Amino acid sequence: MTSIDRLIEAIETTGNPAALGLDTRAEYLPPSFRGDFPDPAGAVRAFNRVLIDTLADIVPCVKVQAACYEALGPEGMRTFRDTLLYAREKGLITIADVKRNDIGSTAEAYAAAYLGGESLAPFSADFVTINAYLGSDGVNPFLTQCEKNGGGIFVLVRTSNPSAGEFQNLSLRGADGMERPLYEHMGLKAAEWGSTLMGEHGYSSVGAVVGATWPDEGKRLRELLPHTFFLVPGYGAQGATAKDLAGCFDGKGRGVVVNASRSLLLAYKKRNTENFAAAARDETLKMRDDLRKIIEER
Repeated sequence: MTSIDRLIEAIETTGNPAALGLDTRAEYLPPSFRGDFPDPAGAVRAFNRVLIDTLADIVPCVKVQAACYEALGPEGMRTFRDTLLYAREKGLITIADVKRNDIGSTAEAYAAAYLGGESLAPFSADFVTINAYLGSDGVNPFLTQCEKNGGGIFVLVRTSNPSAGEFQNLSLRGADGMERPLYEHMGLKAAEWGSTLMGEHGYSSVGAVVGATWPDEGKRLRELLPHTFFLVPGYGAQGATAKDLAGCFDGKGRGVVVNASRSLLLAYKKRNTENFAAAARDETLKMRDDLRKIIEER
């Protein structure tokens, strides 16, 4: 079974289209917890495991942001790898948020590192995020690994950051003669790349990153890309609400996995408690209920 089909079925099983974003920094940890470990990377590893154990029954997947672990050096990258492995052992779908891309030969190495199969890839994940603005030669190696091993990719299409429109909103004429913003061209290209990697549930293994902070663009992209699954960042700490991403869902309430990172990792601060696991679970259930309500109202 492809990763996209397994993700869709995991969302159906949990009744929750939410991803636990483990963009974990050492300073996010409660001081009393952090003090029990001799090094930051070890503390982050233990923190992540507690959250995975606590939330594995109510979330379908985790998204692990590589930059947070690279900042901790070699031991941080060991924690990155171990977090992906532990989440998979607990039955969760894994997204390595690495936003990789380069010329073809280098992209081959990136693709092998993350999508080369569990026994071969040092940072094996079900999905990786990629930046496809170098063009097809930097994407094809990832497609090859997806076809070979059943993995998937999420292509940056309309990102959630405030300055995204500086380039992504530029209007360009396509081969069909139509003027479109750049992000629509990228979305259509992602759909083209994924056309031969369709899963049993009608979605491709080539998905799109679509920020919840741009609700009108998300709605437009859903209309334009009916078979492209969306990874939606921006919920919670970046300011987007469930209502903002309603247009990203399809008519059956599918097609989306919504990432939340800081709003879950730091929920204990909002609740003024050091029981970070209980606070994260409460916040996750609240997020799940908010998303369910929006889906039911569509």
